[in-house]
Amino acid sequence: MGEFVNLTVADGVGTIRLDRPKMNALNVQVQEEIRAAAVEAATNDDVRAVVIWGGEKVFAAGADIKEMADMSYADMVKRSGPLQSSLSAVASIPKPTVAAITGYALGGGCELALCADYRIAADDAKLGQPEILLGIIPGAGGTQRLSRLIGPSKAKDLIYTGRFVDAAESLQLGLVDKVVPAAEVYDAAVAWASQFSKGAALALRAAKESIDSGLGVDLTTGLEIERQQFAGLFATEDRSIGMNSFVANGPGKAEFKGQ
Repeated sequence: MGEFVNLTVADGVGTIRLDRPKMNALNVQVQEEIRAAAVEAATNDDVRAVVIWGGEKVFAAGADIKEMADMSYADMVKRSGPLQSSLSAVASIPKPTVAAITGYALGGGCELALCADYRIAADDAKLGQPEILLGIIPGAGGTQRLSRLIGPSKAKDLIYTGRFVDAAESLQLGLVDKVVPAAEVYDAAVAWASQFSKGAALALRAAKESIDSGLGVDLTTGLEIERQQFAGLFATEDRSIGMNSFVANGPGKAEFKGQ
C-alpha cells in the first residue's frame, strides 16, 4: 500500500484511490504509487474491474508544479518517460476501468482520467489541459489520448486555450460519458464496474486489447488483431460455458469462471 495511493477490493471491483490532500497533486511519489496500484489491479485475479477515484472533493488537479518548477531540461528528459508510463500503466490494465471524477481533473489529472475506458463526472466537475498556461504542453498522454477520444480539432481547442470545461460541455464533447450529482459519482462508477465482476474476464480482456491496439494501426491490421483475439477465445472455458448456456437457457444466463 502506498502513502497516497491505495488499491482496495470489494465484490470483484478494485478501487485505485488517490489521497494526497488537498488537491491530489501528482508528484513523483504519487505517479509511482499509481503505477504500483495499476500493476496490482492488473495481476490480482480478485479484481475484475477497476474504479479510479480521487475522493469526494477532487479527482486530481494536475502535476505538482512546485516539484517541477526547478527541473531542468536534462531533469525532465529523465523523468518524462516514467511520468508517461506511470499513467499508461492504468491504461494497460487488461480489465474494464472507469474514472469517477469529482471536483477538478486538470492537467495530469485529466490525463489520468483519459486512461480509463469510461468516465463518470460530477455535475460540478471541471476538466481541462491547462499546461499551455505554464508554457508547456501535456506530457502524460494528453495530446494523444485526448485527440483520439474527442477528435483533433476539439482537442486542439482545449490544449491551445488551456480552458476549463464544465461537466455539461465535457459530456457534449465526449470527454466524459455520464454526468451525475456529485454525491453519486463513486457509487455510479462502482455500479458500472460491477457489471463485469462476474463477466467473461478473458473475453473482456480480448475486447479491450483489440480496440486499444486497433486504434493505432490501419484497418487491415486491426481486423487481423481482432481475428486472432476472437479465435483465441475458443480455447477458453468461458467460451464453452457461454455457448452451452445460450443453447440451453438463452442469452445472459451464463455463470462464467473467468478462465
